[in-house]
Amino acid sequence: MNWLHLVSYFWGGAFLANAIPHLVSGLRGEPFQSPFAKPRGEGLSSSTVNVLWGFFNLVVGYLLVCRVGEFSLLDTGDVAALAAGALLLSLFCARHFGRFHGGNTPTGS
Repeated sequence: MNWLHLVSYFWGGAFLANAIPHLVSGLRGEPFQSPFAKPRGEGLSSSTVNVLWGFFNLVVGYLLVCRVGEFSLLDTGDVAALAAGALLLSLFCARHFGRFHGGNTPTGS
């Protein structure tokens, strides 16, 4: 097992996870934060920008997972690396974007 492949799968998982909120917001016609907004990562970008950014993330994720090494869903190491990247980026996004959308309020408040 090549450790560089696992690094690629980790970042592939992160890019694939990042594609989801941008594509969903864009497809719903809703603005969402993106790196192209002002202030960067905090302001809202148009739904069109989010579709483009989400699609870019999807392509990069595909390249990192499917075109580097031989990713296998039956290989626990491959899946764990992809899942770790997706989980860590998802948790970061939940905390970061929760500030803007009320997602950081404790349950029961």
